[in-house]
Amino acid sequence: MAVKTDSFTAPTKRRLATFWQPYTRVAMLSWLTGALVAAILEQLVGRPLAFMLGLGKVPVLFGLVIILKAPLLIPGVIVYVLLIYILPIGLIARLTTKLGNKLAAELLRYPMLVSTVVHLVLLYATLQIWGNINDYRNLVLRLTLISVLITLSLNVINGYMGEFSCSHPGFLALGAYGASAVTVSLFVNDNLFGPAVFTGNWGWIIFPFSLILGGIIAAIGSLVVAIPSFRTRGDYLAIISLAFTFIIKSFIENLEFVGGPRGLSSQPDWANLPTVFIWVVVGVWVINNFVRSTMGKALNAVRDDEIAADAMTVNTRRTKMVAFMFSAFWAGVGGGLFAHVLRYVNPSTFGIQKLAEVLAMVYFGGLNSVYGSIVGAVGFNLLSEALRPLEIFKWIIIPVLLILIMIFRPTGLVAFKEFDVHQIIAPKE
Repeated sequence: MAVKTDSFTAPTKRRLATFWQPYTRVAMLSWLTGALVAAILEQLVGRPLAFMLGLGKVPVLFGLVIILKAPLLIPGVIVYVLLIYILPIGLIARLTTKLGNKLAAELLRYPMLVSTVVHLVLLYATLQIWGNINDYRNLVLRLTLISVLITLSLNVINGYMGEFSCSHPGFLALGAYGASAVTVSLFVNDNLFGPAVFTGNWGWIIFPFSLILGGIIAAIGSLVVAIPSFRTRGDYLAIISLAFTFIIKSFIENLEFVGGPRGLSSQPDWANLPTVFIWVVVGVWVINNFVRSTMGKALNAVRDDEIAADAMTVNTRRTKMVAFMFSAFWAGVGGGLFAHVLRYVNPSTFGIQKLAEVLAMVYFGGLNSVYGSIVGAVGFNLLSEALRPLEIFKWIIIPVLLILIMIFRPTGLVAFKEFDVHQIIAPKE
């Protein structure tokens, strides 16, 4: 029986390998061009094609939600995805392989920044056009990008430093409330803060500083966890950081200045897609440089063997303190963006469920990897939104999938892999 199975699967694998072989030489420039063409195509003919196939509306998440809600529409969804996404992207990538590789090589003659910006512009244009189909897509895109930043910031501690921290919901709350307090009190006529101090025209200048202030508040708050935790070794960080999350949540619930348990609303609508995209790109770039720097190598040494690292003159306590505050800062920035996307925050948002989501994204994607954080955040968010029609059953399916990943891929899907921009934008030979 095994022989028959092998004789059946071997030719199939060879045919798939032969089919995919030309695509291994496609540069990222061609893939992004194909994705942009697909997004434009959907903008032009997506609605009439969806009605023609009996879908009623454009599938918001590649038809996954429609499949779960109405299984009878599966054939229409498959045809839609094939015509709008798979065929255009595949054809454009294949037909522009030589041209894309040539352009990628020409771009590399200039400083790396030029090629990076070109790729980022194509990526952003694709996301912007794809998200313009409806408000729900736009919201999912922004929340997914913010999740990338939050996941990557936690990976600095749980992955690169090798500790187990449960304090990220607290950092998110500090950043969210810190940034919101600035923007609402200065630019909004609010019952809690009174009349606005400035007009909204100054918002685009003040908003980045409010996010940075939220990050600084979170970084300062992280000292409450770091100072006692890093005087010892072992599992004390997990216990203290979990307590910190509950303390911050309880503290905000009893702080009437920011609405207490009712929450804080009326945040200005300044966290649009381009703003979130820019902040996430900057965050990924800074964090990637940090983990690849001397400090990042010191973190890896502390993770692998703290005693040996200390013997080799690495100031282990200082290294962990700096990394912890750095991680908390970016979590605070992510929390500020999150608050201004939803335009409402509540202390219950930053409880045990938020902790479970962030930890799931980190360990789903992979430890000690920028790639892993991106894959984990994007994959988890899309999966969570796609399974939303299942309601309570969603929280049965997702944990089961995570358990399976932990069994078969204990370190995550993409673990211990460096993020090298040159490998992404370089032409394929």
